[in-house]
Amino acid sequence: MTAERARLFEEIRSRLGSPDRVPRRDLVRLTLRRLAWRLRADGAPRLKRALDLIGASLLVVALAPLLGLVALAIKLEDGGPVLFRQVRVGKDGRHFRMYKFRSMIPNAEALKAALMAKNEMRDGVIFKIRKDPRVTRVGRICRRLSLDELPQLFNVVRGDMSLVGPRPPVPSEVARYDPAQRRRLGAVPGITCLWQVSGRNNIDFLGQVRLDVQYIERQTLTMDVAILLRTLPAVISGKGAS
Repeated sequence: MTAERARLFEEIRSRLGSPDRVPRRDLVRLTLRRLAWRLRADGAPRLKRALDLIGASLLVVALAPLLGLVALAIKLEDGGPVLFRQVRVGKDGRHFRMYKFRSMIPNAEALKAALMAKNEMRDGVIFKIRKDPRVTRVGRICRRLSLDELPQLFNVVRGDMSLVGPRPPVPSEVARYDPAQRRRLGAVPGITCLWQVSGRNNIDFLGQVRLDVQYIERQTLTMDVAILLRTLPAVISGKGAS
């Protein structure tokens, strides 16, 4: 229950506790407020999905030349596959296949175990190395500009993801979550999120969880638009990119 909803319910209970003293005008006002809240609560997810579908579709069309150039560069570098497909965990623990432009050598996953000792994320739940030897030359540029994330627009169109939401983790990470950390699975995952525009990989895992939960508890369409507007400057600056 959000803080706004709790305050509204408490106000209604306090005023209706003494019916004889409640003016009809106040009852009407409280009823209208509750109706407006209900319409907003029920309609927000549908509106968010509509905006995701329209926005992602328009971006796919507008960025088609760029998508083609990135795909060509990846293919020419080593002849390997253009896309990297990986199972991720979405809302309420549902698994889905997420798409990215491949930024590592083709056998990168097989080499991950040998690099675990070099993990720079102190909590150990997520795996990050700033100068990962598996990253290709084209991949390094793609990561620096977040171009590798662009195929996730197709995940948004499919309904697996949203434009804004907590980043989807891999199942092996979720298996190590405690109950509090699983709260970040309470929303549809997104291409960009609050912690990505607040420092990206410079923020540790617990900080990421805190910001994800904060987003879930306070999310509004206005907040989504604000995060989207902050995403481009964050990408251009490259702060926290790996």
